[in-house]
Amino acid sequence: MHQALTSLLDLLDLEQIEEDIFRGRSRSAVVPRVFGGQVAAQALVAAGRTVPADRHAHSLHAYFLVAGDPGAPIVYTVDRIRDGRSFTTRRVVAVQHGQPIFHLSASFQTYEDGLDHQAPMPSAPDPESLPTAAELLPRYADSVLSADVVARLLEAREAIDLRYVDAPPFAFVGKPQPPRSQVWFKAGGKLADDPLLHVCLATYVSDMTLLDSVLLAHGRGGWAVGDVVGASLDHAMWFHRPFRADEWLLYDQESPSASGGRGLGQARIYTQDGQLAITVIQEGVVRVPR
Repeated sequence: MHQALTSLLDLLDLEQIEEDIFRGRSRSAVVPRVFGGQVAAQALVAAGRTVPADRHAHSLHAYFLVAGDPGAPIVYTVDRIRDGRSFTTRRVVAVQHGQPIFHLSASFQTYEDGLDHQAPMPSAPDPESLPTAAELLPRYADSVLSADVVARLLEAREAIDLRYVDAPPFAFVGKPQPPRSQVWFKAGGKLADDPLLHVCLATYVSDMTLLDSVLLAHGRGGWAVGDVVGASLDHAMWFHRPFRADEWLLYDQESPSASGGRGLGQARIYTQDGQLAITVIQEGVVRVPR
């Protein structure tokens, strides 16, 4: 297994310090704060560890309250809201320096048969035909991004094989595009069969590119370029069908609206064989620096 993926899995393997209380570490991010996808994934790990193994995550709703300090541990406290016959609900609060920085509610369900339909998968090229991050990002060094930013982007995505179908937002600075973006992604190595692990890996990745479509609509390069100031505000995910995060997943993203210093991104994640696995919606702060 790739060392970067091993490090990411270690990051998600929270330390249990008391019943329903867990402690997590942080890793470096592109910006000087804890990466939101990391906090969301760790909180879901904490919730999942208090739930019977036959109940799988089917949704989460979260709010990012305060920017996290990457130099300090994060304590996750789980509140066992409800244990029903079919559904289990958990609430998780992440705390640093005595202050809540993140709040998550997650619901888990036992497997049931039922009605089944889905939106069709959009067209997209074979992921293996697209350049890797290590091949793509250095093309923008010095011309658009500093070498330091490229290095930090590559380090932040080293554990995940993430490939743009077109190009990242900083390729279109000053050239507004349709508010839509696609990426393929998968873990950079084989994962264990634990369904919670695959859901948490997808949660981690879901915060990486979801607001790209907001930036594309306005010809903005984003936080890597410095022509906007942004941060995640809230995040919601619905897990529809089983999937593996170590197999290719298509992240089809769009932005229906931006206003009031905020931008909305919504997306569907499909398996390579066309199954709709996840729906994601996120709103973030998107401000133009004065």
